[in-house]
Amino acid sequence: MKKSIFLLLFPVCAALSATAQDTTGRAAFLAAQDSIRKLSVADHQRMLDQLGIRTLRSGPSGNPSAPNAANADESKATTYTSLPDPLVLKNGKKVTSARMWWTQRRPEIVEDFDREVYGRTPANLPKVTWEVASESREMNGDFPVITKKLIGHVDNSTYPALKVDIEMTLSTPANATKPVPVMMSYGFRFPPGFRLPPPPASASGKPEPTWQQQLLAKGWGYVVLYPTSYQADNGAGLTQGIIGLVNKGRPRKPDDWGTLKAWAWGAGRALDYLETDRAVDAKKVGIEGLSRYGKAAAVTMAYEPRIAIGFIGSSGEGGVKIHRRTFGEQVENVASAAEYHWMAGNFIKFAGPLTPNDLPVDAHELVALCAPRPVFISVGSPTVEGTWVDAKGMFLGGVHAGPVYRLLGKKDLGTTEFPPMETALVDGDVAFRQHAGGHTTGPNWPTFLAFADRYFK
Repeated sequence: MKKSIFLLLFPVCAALSATAQDTTGRAAFLAAQDSIRKLSVADHQRMLDQLGIRTLRSGPSGNPSAPNAANADESKATTYTSLPDPLVLKNGKKVTSARMWWTQRRPEIVEDFDREVYGRTPANLPKVTWEVASESREMNGDFPVITKKLIGHVDNSTYPALKVDIEMTLSTPANATKPVPVMMSYGFRFPPGFRLPPPPASASGKPEPTWQQQLLAKGWGYVVLYPTSYQADNGAGLTQGIIGLVNKGRPRKPDDWGTLKAWAWGAGRALDYLETDRAVDAKKVGIEGLSRYGKAAAVTMAYEPRIAIGFIGSSGEGGVKIHRRTFGEQVENVASAAEYHWMAGNFIKFAGPLTPNDLPVDAHELVALCAPRPVFISVGSPTVEGTWVDAKGMFLGGVHAGPVYRLLGKKDLGTTEFPPMETALVDGDVAFRQHAGGHTTGPNWPTFLAFADRYFK
């Protein structure tokens, strides 16, 4: 399966795998998916009508053999002549102090992202009341853990027609004697019966430790947050979930928040709970995500100042990849009916009649919004993961955030040269590593944890 198709249909493929033996269930699933697709297309068209857009440019294909294959030639990638300067105010004045950054320039960048890219988070959001649905003592490999299943009930008194719950699990070392650091991971949901392949074996023949076991070995805990429990990953869901609840079931306006911002809101509410749990050191909570959840992790890190560190996995277009690069997935792909729901409706404009060069911001400024907190950018091999996510484009997102980190007294990536595969750039507060594996953060967990040790000790 080609990379672009995998990114779009990963949850669908998982569900099909789970229902392949059940003809009736499979037919029902396919019918539901077709209904979601049609509703998404209709909502996408409704947004085009609001924007007065008649046609959009088509995005490239992730199939290298297709006539419109996405560019994978680095010599053709840099079609832009400049990037927005994160340290120049809109009036042309240079930002020369941390105070100017916090009080003048950063608010300008946030406003541009809110209006044109990710949408505005509503001001009066409902409260969330957390319930510990279950608590159990169990083993994860050789590690005893206490696992809590948690449900965040969102107040729907303003629109009772919609019920929204946030679902997550928290696991902490059972033998901990003090509050522990925690990594929060955006988790994919799989249907009953679906099983991921087992982890690869080590040289000893035993399975490599999972990322959760690596955390437990350090005495840390972990959260798995399920973002689709409170906002669906499709355009049909924009009148449901937390977005639909706030809008009372009505369609979005062009600058309303998209799914990435909604998922980030849920992570913030999860952190609200973690601040009340005595097992957790809430000052040492990080965020991790892969692919679409890598985008969400980057947005969460940028907008939620309580998150201490970010582990951003293969986030690609809409994440920390430079929008203006003609390489791999493009703005036009994300503006399509398949992915537009991640973003504000206004983002569609940049796939017609505007272009990515008309964007007032770019992805390096999303990374800059995370400063001065540490960010680790992860990506896989171009031959295994594919070129769709644009490894160098994400590297450049980290590079061009460097001036802001330096202004705030932190260290940048330390180079502007794209490094060889498996070279760990971890000496600064922005880090980068391209591992030799596929579409996963797995091989980079040991390097990330060594990086995080500098901050969580």
